[in-house]
Amino acid sequence: MTQSATGHVNDDDFTLLDRYWRAANYLSVGQIYLMDNPLLREPLKPEHIKPRLLGHWGTTPGLNFIYAHLNRAIRQRDLDMLYVCGPGHGGPGMVANTWLEGSYSEIYPDISQDAPGMQKLFKQFSFPGGIPSHAAPETPGSINEGGELGYSLSHAFGAVFDAPDLIAACVIGDGEAETGPLAASWHGIKFLNAARDGAVLPILHLNGYKIANPTLLARTSDEDLTQLFRGYGYDPLFVSGHEPEKMHPQMAEALDNALDKIRDFQQRARRGETAESIPRWPMIILRSPKGWTGPQTVDGKKVEGFWRAHQVPVSSCRENDEHRQILERWMRSYQPEDLFDEQGRLKPELRALAPEGDKRMGATPWANGGRLRRELVTPALHEFALDIASPGETQAQSTEVLGRYLRSIFTRNPDNFRLFGPDETASNRLGDVFDVTNRTWEGEIEPYDEQLAPDGRVMEILSEHQCQGWLEGYLLTGRHGLFNCYEAFIHIIDSMFNQHAKWLKVTRKLPWREPVASLNYLLSSHVWRQDHNGYSHQDPGFIDHVANKKADIVRIYLPPDANTLLWVADHCLKTWDRINVIVAGKQPEPQWLTMEEAAKHCEVGMGIWPWAGNEIPGKAPDVVMACAGDVPTMEALAAVDLLRGYLPDLSVRVVNVVDLMALQTEDQHPHGLSDEAFETIFTADKPVIFAFHGYPSLIHRLTYHRNNHRHFHVRGFMEEGTTTTPFDMTVMNELDRFHLAQEAILRVEKLAGKADAILDDLQEKIAEHHRYVREHGEDLPEVRNWKWPSQQGSGDVPE
Repeated sequence: MTQSATGHVNDDDFTLLDRYWRAANYLSVGQIYLMDNPLLREPLKPEHIKPRLLGHWGTTPGLNFIYAHLNRAIRQRDLDMLYVCGPGHGGPGMVANTWLEGSYSEIYPDISQDAPGMQKLFKQFSFPGGIPSHAAPETPGSINEGGELGYSLSHAFGAVFDAPDLIAACVIGDGEAETGPLAASWHGIKFLNAARDGAVLPILHLNGYKIANPTLLARTSDEDLTQLFRGYGYDPLFVSGHEPEKMHPQMAEALDNALDKIRDFQQRARRGETAESIPRWPMIILRSPKGWTGPQTVDGKKVEGFWRAHQVPVSSCRENDEHRQILERWMRSYQPEDLFDEQGRLKPELRALAPEGDKRMGATPWANGGRLRRELVTPALHEFALDIASPGETQAQSTEVLGRYLRSIFTRNPDNFRLFGPDETASNRLGDVFDVTNRTWEGEIEPYDEQLAPDGRVMEILSEHQCQGWLEGYLLTGRHGLFNCYEAFIHIIDSMFNQHAKWLKVTRKLPWREPVASLNYLLSSHVWRQDHNGYSHQDPGFIDHVANKKADIVRIYLPPDANTLLWVADHCLKTWDRINVIVAGKQPEPQWLTMEEAAKHCEVGMGIWPWAGNEIPGKAPDVVMACAGDVPTMEALAAVDLLRGYLPDLSVRVVNVVDLMALQTEDQHPHGLSDEAFETIFTADKPVIFAFHGYPSLIHRLTYHRNNHRHFHVRGFMEEGTTTTPFDMTVMNELDRFHLAQEAILRVEKLAGKADAILDDLQEKIAEHHRYVREHGEDLPEVRNWKWPSQQGSGDVPE
């Protein structure tokens, strides 16, 4: 395609560009409606029409228009361009354009670039055994699951961090623009470093309507939109109308202006020229009719430019002759004979408009990030391990120890790892990372500000949605990261987690999708140590949500101390195509295992702690005290300490679970233990008192198929909470040492009627705690000062 003296395309070339756009529109309509007669070589018959018409037309012609113009820019400027399709149900357009450029047929050879391939392309769309109607993992060039709106722009920003040569063209539908996550994501430019990062070109597509209502921004004047987006920091460029002969020149000019600005910002930044302020990055606001180029009316009712164009504009084409004629006139209006040759191939002059090789947006490795993924360089764990002379002797903040490990990760991976979190990195005790990096900040920096810099690699914004979206975009384009968050508020991104889990599940069946680094969560400031913030901050239910997903996708870890946390974090950061959830406390707590012991324990996922129990070798214990989570582990061990003092002849086994999914059977989860191994640990018929970090029902779910399930008695969060002391939180939920010891006594048959005085004494301890904490505002001294017996004399009953 030639270029005019002004840098824009010549008028003659717009004819070719318009034909290419018409070809994409034709293919898009065909996917929604046809299962045969793809080139209309004969009049449409009922049997040519799909029996169930599914798909979304309204946004698609605008997406096709943008795609065609981006192709022109890629060829002209030799760009690496990623097309982020925010209107997820614009799937017909994504599929049509990747078929036209050839990337679709390279991945799916049976969908060839000819008439038979076109027929298969049409039939498979929203058809049993075929492909979804939205942008999806199956769609070449896509990095976002289009089933839910709101995340396109955060994905786009995540994609370009540490990718200096990449431009992410992000199309945002005006329906999506009304979502909360999208509304906050405009702030991404304030974290974009023009010297080391790529660029995002937002294209806000205002076609006027969502499913059945006008959209807010489409009813906003250009003047107000200009003020809105200039306030966000953008320089909006407008393209509006409905006549293609006028729209093509407008779009070409706006796109070239935007790309010129991006190139200028980046070149100046990379020459080291200091900007006085954040660049005012360009964006394009495209106003075009919903259902553009489709039927203007159907049954006397407005369609084009109205919400009726949203999905299937002409709905009864099999049974209604008039509707079928409307469809045929519509499809013929694109003049397929002017677009495809006798074999159904795109004509050569149109094929020449698409980029080549990896420059095609459907073939770019940035949309298949596993092609670009480099292994994370990790340090040896022993460099950070705590020296444990005996269990419980050392007190430490486990996440602080992890922070020192992450500091080394940053040093060893200067452009391949970022830490994401909603303003909680320091709060979660990961502050050692600031020894080697800063928070990313492109705004004004005051002399008294701390740890802010344009080249910082800690991404903090008070929006869990943005952290999640940025991290997903970063991972899906080949890099590594970790998301740290308060446990209760990770629920904010429940739905985003859902979509990413679904994405990973589908990609397992797509051999052309290379593995990407796992999405790793570190949940700290957890339910049992949110005593100061209160009930609003107390919720361990995210792991229940995670456990619902496909077993081969999710992992849940509850390390009880710093060395197990180090092992788990190191393991998770090295995995791919998984979602790993790590729950670990940040407060000072007893440390139990040496690094060597922690490694062995974590590799199995659970195990007996012989040093904590008093069972007779070769003989089954009377009771198993199990635990999962740092606070439950401490309370379980304190309960064992009480039992050893009260009932020295009671045989107690202590089991700790660090990999929660190992509780499931082998056929339920890849980490599941065999029944034989499970019973070796938990016994086949002895009572198991399980102190659990989360809601008790989850343990029952995970162990339901185990032979000994009926003897599992789980204590965990009972939805009781307030602003109180740490120990009072456990008492309120009956997870404390006194309740656990009572539970053990009540479940051992041989103690029936023989330990009533002990039960009464334990009940008095609970009452004493209740009185003391409400009078003094702190926990009982014997609770505050408790240490494992190796430090206070084994078997002593607290005074």
